[in-house]
Amino acid sequence: MEKLTGFSEQLKSLHDHLCPRQVLGIRIGRLAGELLQLDLPQADKRLFIFVETDGCFADGVSVVTGCWLGKRTLYLMDYGKVAATFVDTKSGTAIRIWPHPEVRNSASKYAPDESSRWHMMLQAYQIMPANELLCWQAVELTVAISEIISKPGVRVICSRCGEEIINEREVVMDEQTFCRSCYQPSYYSIGAKR
Repeated sequence: MEKLTGFSEQLKSLHDHLCPRQVLGIRIGRLAGELLQLDLPQADKRLFIFVETDGCFADGVSVVTGCWLGKRTLYLMDYGKVAATFVDTKSGTAIRIWPHPEVRNSASKYAPDESSRWHMMLQAYQIMPANELLCWQAVELTVAISEIISKPGVRVICSRCGEEIINEREVVMDEQTFCRSCYQPSYYSIGAKR
């Protein structure tokens, strides 16, 4: 609980509050460090994380591990799941961790006097034993971590829109280079230029 306090204070500064998903992120990140035998938060880029949802949970994972989207050590796979896969880039070991399916029901054993279900989960998740709170398993990546991390300084220009593409995210077709939004359906459509 003592180690949790420092991380929860950092999260409060990011979110103005502490919530159950942030606590799950902290606990999942701490367990990953233990299972992979890594000192966290990391000072280097040895640990790489795939988080399966954004928001409070991802920030909890980031605060405890030192892995952030901006440091290119965290990657969002938007599956809408409170789960993450932790990859030791040195050994290649990968572990996926997620909350136990019965965690909400089990929370009442650890914080029975809380005023609401939300407060009960917030308190219980901080003190529940990891084996009751979380599930984990070793996994094999289906993507090469080196392709996600890429090489620094690699830049190309899209043949269609003329915009720069970094981190080897281009698609080459018929000897032409395209950004992914020009090559496949994009999340935006082109409007009037300003």
